[in-house]
Amino acid sequence: MHAVRPQSAELEIVIGDMNLSSWSLRPWLALRATGYPFRQRKIRLDRADSKAQLRAASPTGKVPLLLDGELVIWESLAICEALAEWFPAAQLWPADAGARAFARSAAYEMHGGFADLRRELPMNLRARIVREPSPAARADIERITGLWRECRGRFGGAGEYLFGEFTIADCMYAPVVTRFRTYGVALDPVSQAYCAAMLARPDMRAWYAGAAQETDE
Repeated sequence: MHAVRPQSAELEIVIGDMNLSSWSLRPWLALRATGYPFRQRKIRLDRADSKAQLRAASPTGKVPLLLDGELVIWESLAICEALAEWFPAAQLWPADAGARAFARSAAYEMHGGFADLRRELPMNLRARIVREPSPAARADIERITGLWRECRGRFGGAGEYLFGEFTIADCMYAPVVTRFRTYGVALDPVSQAYCAAMLARPDMRAWYAGAAQETDE
């Protein structure tokens, strides 16, 4: 089966606040990794007309969305999967079948799990907060960092990311990296090095820069 390329010369991604919208960050990073041109439309999530704008833009009333002409793709992981199919040269999943299956498992676990971490340590890039996680959130942190160590140990090779080169798995865990920074979560050396690599990535720096500007919008 041949991959279907975008119909449009330029894609459009609809995101929420860069400071707060963890789900928007994930596919935005994947889209940047493809190198394909795109427009960015932001819907601020804390405005009087936010719900009306979301309902007008999205079939679910939520962000993010990827627009390719009349085609609308919603849900972060679905957008990432579409991008991986459209742009195989970007290698958004590992080339090795076993590593790819493991990466998908890790990404889908992030998509559907870690509710206590999400609730207690919400994404807020501009904040620096001292907060002791509950035992339930601590268990989420330990599962995530344990998974990171396994990914790095089994598949990381000489690269800096979970599977060596940057993949959708990194996109899915990028908001967690920001949470660990915001709340000063103590990390083991492997996890700390991985977070440092992610935060140093130019696309992550660009997202942080966008978040910093939102106070003036």
